[in-house]
Amino acid sequence: MDDRRIARISVQELERRWRLVRDHMTEHGLDALIIQTARDFTGGYVKWLTDIPAYYPRTVVFHRSDLMTVVEHGPAGRRRNLESDDADNPGVGEIITTSAFPSVNYTQTYDAEVVCGVLRRRGYRRIGWVGPGTMPHGFVSYIERDLSGKAEISDETDFIDHAKAVKSTKEIALIRATAAMQDAVFSKVLAGIKPGMRDLEVAALAQYEGQLLGSEQGIFLGTSAKLGKPAFFAQRHFQGRTITPGDHMSLLIENNGPGGFYTELSRAIVFGKAAPELLDGFEIVKEAQQHTVRQLKPGASCCELALAHNEFMKQKSVPRESRVYAHSQGYDLIERPLVRSDETMPLEKGMNMVVHPAYATASMFAHVCDNYLVEEHGASECLHQTPKKIFEL
Repeated sequence: MDDRRIARISVQELERRWRLVRDHMTEHGLDALIIQTARDFTGGYVKWLTDIPAYYPRTVVFHRSDLMTVVEHGPAGRRRNLESDDADNPGVGEIITTSAFPSVNYTQTYDAEVVCGVLRRRGYRRIGWVGPGTMPHGFVSYIERDLSGKAEISDETDFIDHAKAVKSTKEIALIRATAAMQDAVFSKVLAGIKPGMRDLEVAALAQYEGQLLGSEQGIFLGTSAKLGKPAFFAQRHFQGRTITPGDHMSLLIENNGPGGFYTELSRAIVFGKAAPELLDGFEIVKEAQQHTVRQLKPGASCCELALAHNEFMKQKSVPRESRVYAHSQGYDLIERPLVRSDETMPLEKGMNMVVHPAYATASMFAHVCDNYLVEEHGASECLHQTPKKIFEL
């Protein structure tokens, strides 16, 4: 069988999602939704509907009573009509391409012009945005000006966010596979890492091993430091340091697995013996993780979870979290709900939550990161099997 696709979601799963959306559109009298995303690791809206990641701006017009229209980069003005059972583009009826570039200002309305043409030809009167705050200003403002007085526009983001956050049985199976892949990647890194390597070589090794196991995209944050200095997570721009004996390293693996779902795994690695302060710090964040995990139950308030976590950190005489230390994941590296004070979405059964408490001092950085599923009575099972410890090599 000649199949170019490395991983795909079943048509049955896609149809489940489409039914959810079309039922909502029917209930609210919506003719179409407009969705656009531009990169894979925060491009979940487009992938959730089409099973195709967005490596470049990709726009979907999701029709209530027809196959989807996709607008994407390519030869200017080209239009392809597809069959309903197109293997590479399930649920898509037409693909229209434009030669627009995010870095070229005067092309910022090209995709919007195509979308407006589609909406006008069909005579739509009720349109819904999905994630307009994440779209380019030129795209959104052009469509809103063009539709002014011709169609009513509403924001349907909250509905889609909730639909994405509650995972089906098939999605959960893929999430479990991603966590298992990251365990395997971390084991490969432990087997290959050694003094003399630069931090970027360690990150590249993790990326390589993940892609061999079906990953398409991800972020690999890892830096080393002398014992007595904090080894923070950092992107490749800051991964030029060479590891020496006695150093320690923080490694965070944030890649997706076969099918495109994300989980996260982080551990500290020491090239020798860990300092007592680092060991003590790790025990605190490990306990903090379990403190939150015990509260991951359907109906739980994310705001209250965040407050409880900071009270726990205060009792341990360590700094409170000022960042997002727990959140849902799916096709997006970070999706709602977030465990913080301004989140309104409560937890529900079927959510994939990553919990990664951390804190730093002038001499060390303590962290741990793993994924848990919210189940009917809580979230006792850790999806990652990598031991929760500091690895001394």
